[in-house]
Amino acid sequence: MHAYRTHTCAEPRLTHAGETIRVSGWVHRKRDHGDLVFIDLRDHYGMVQIVTEVDGPVFKVIESLKPESVVTITGRVVARAKEAINPNLPTGEVEIRADDAVLLSAAAELPLPVAGEQEYPEDVRLRYRFLDLRRETLHANIVKRTKIISDMRRRMEGAGFTEYSTPILTASSPEGARDFLVPSRIHAGKFYALPQAPQQYKQLLMVAGFDRYFQIAPCFRDEDPRADRLPGEFYQLDLEMSFVTQEDVWNTMEPVIAQVFEAFADGKPVTPAGSFPRIPHAEAMLKYGSDKPDLRNPILITDVTEHFVGSGFGIFAGIVEGGGVIRAIPAPGAGAGSRKFFDDMNVWARGEGYSGLGYINIKDGEPGGPIAKNHGPEATAKLIEALGLGPNDGVFFAAGKEAQAAKLAGLARIRVGEQLDLIDKDRFELCWIVDFPFYEYDEDEKKLDFAHNPFSMPQGGMEALEGNDPLSIKAYQYDMVCNGFEIASGSIRNQHPDLMVKAFELVGLSKADVEERFGGLYRAFQYGAPPHGGMAAGVDRIVMLLCGAQNLREVTLFPMNQRAEDLLMSAPSPAALKQLRELHIRVVEPNKG
Repeated sequence: MHAYRTHTCAEPRLTHAGETIRVSGWVHRKRDHGDLVFIDLRDHYGMVQIVTEVDGPVFKVIESLKPESVVTITGRVVARAKEAINPNLPTGEVEIRADDAVLLSAAAELPLPVAGEQEYPEDVRLRYRFLDLRRETLHANIVKRTKIISDMRRRMEGAGFTEYSTPILTASSPEGARDFLVPSRIHAGKFYALPQAPQQYKQLLMVAGFDRYFQIAPCFRDEDPRADRLPGEFYQLDLEMSFVTQEDVWNTMEPVIAQVFEAFADGKPVTPAGSFPRIPHAEAMLKYGSDKPDLRNPILITDVTEHFVGSGFGIFAGIVEGGGVIRAIPAPGAGAGSRKFFDDMNVWARGEGYSGLGYINIKDGEPGGPIAKNHGPEATAKLIEALGLGPNDGVFFAAGKEAQAAKLAGLARIRVGEQLDLIDKDRFELCWIVDFPFYEYDEDEKKLDFAHNPFSMPQGGMEALEGNDPLSIKAYQYDMVCNGFEIASGSIRNQHPDLMVKAFELVGLSKADVEERFGGLYRAFQYGAPPHGGMAAGVDRIVMLLCGAQNLREVTLFPMNQRAEDLLMSAPSPAALKQLRELHIRVVEPNKG
């Protein structure tokens, strides 16, 4: 018999009854019933019940075991009494009568419980992540993550892609976040950068003739953490294709992503491949107030600016006269309830940093509230008719400059949908957001900047760059969105050297800057570059959605905390003086004044 196990803790069944087997694992729970002591023994695969009598040969060993101690049990598989069967456990029809027990590793007092999965402070969970990872939900999430990634690889290979690994030590790249810099020991005063994404390398692979590349790529960005983005590092399904239009990319990747979701959605409906809505960016910002809309929410935002031109409601009339807009957010059925709902929405809007939300509440066909009163009965009736509101509906209004009003309307749409329970949370709604602006105006720097990927192809090419208002130019740029999360982003690339230079000149970079910063890519485009495009899908976000988790830390093995610290390994940590000397670096402490 094997020294540690003949079976995993998930394997014993009625078919094993009468057999003597050996299992090893962690003590999950222990229950003393007087004349009998029970242990739930757990390993990576599952759990099985161990039982011994108080006068049995292993009672003293089992009685002394603390939770999470590691033990090897040898014993006979027996059928449980009918009333003792546990239908929630695959091994629930049997138990093991222990004949021998060997303590392999005793556990100290636990800093957090494993059984039961109680809420626990994040700093404790991360400092003792090895214990946290033993908990059922987190353990299952990590296993599911590996299966999802394996499934992605299989589907990508089935679609004709080949996985290639790109460098980790590279040059700084303009991906929109800070780089992690790595000092060079050999080249004093110079630094490598960890890749924010393999963007330039995958384009170089297309120039090199590899046609269809993919990679489960680690990416590194020195940015502040949030629930849907980990600090430090993350993984993406990175891909690039040659001789393709954006429609080719969409038609290739819809089946891959849809089938991954279908395989791990546990029966929840998924938008079928071939039917992902393709929503222009401008339309998304108008109807949903966001470029990552949750399509499970049936509420659509409407522009009602024209209704308030010269309105008796002076606040809105003044905003319109000053060039602002008014956006309406319906609240189906809200008018039948109390006014508190409307007042609470106003308080919420102020908490979000806005002056408030105007509203009209309709009760039994009678519109109420300050807006209805001042806007006038006839104008209010026209507004209600235009919005298609019912006799007990409500409507909120976001007013201000277009960008500000759109953002508030988008947040209010989400809030109303949640408060009125309008969102079907048991489904996955996927779509493409397309036709992103190529440029945007940076109010802080008072200059033009790229709105998205600087390597994207501008729609209209050189003619547009030379003759159009830059802020009117759209890019062959697209995002894939699921349930309010951006899960992928991509574009058709700009592979013409002269077009590349012109695009960067409009944001203030010269040809010399382009040659210096993106020399590899710029030189490659001089020697025959195929039209190419691709995208990158966020592995962590996809896994988070499929696991039903609310935070990326719940689907990641060893994440950092909100301050970008690894509490388990004590990183970041000071470097030794010898290391700093070898790297030609002196640490300058920040000014504490």
